[in-house]
Amino acid sequence: MNFQMTPAAERFIRLMLRADGNAASGFRLVLSPGGCSGLSADISVTPAPASGDAVVEKNGVRLFLPAESRILLEGVTIDFADTASQTGLVFRDPKATGTCSSHGTVQLS
Repeated sequence: MNFQMTPAAERFIRLMLRADGNAASGFRLVLSPGGCSGLSADISVTPAPASGDAVVEKNGVRLFLPAESRILLEGVTIDFADTASQTGLVFRDPKATGTCSSHGTVQLS
């Protein structure tokens, strides 16, 4: 898989896994087309991958990725932003052609 994760994104995902998971849990990332970056996401900590999910480890972080997410992540950098205007994962896609910004954000509830 050709995608990158910044240290800030890794810290966020590790924190989520520690808070909501156990040793076998993973961070499920379901991407779909949409948003300014061309991507929107649904995130969750799950005890096991869903049927059809690939288990991808990046720097010791277990990600559960459905097929469409694996395709959409190609060439993307996953980052984390914590600013006054946004808090959440940010997907920086050099292939995005959106005119409103160069990245998309997943808001945390």
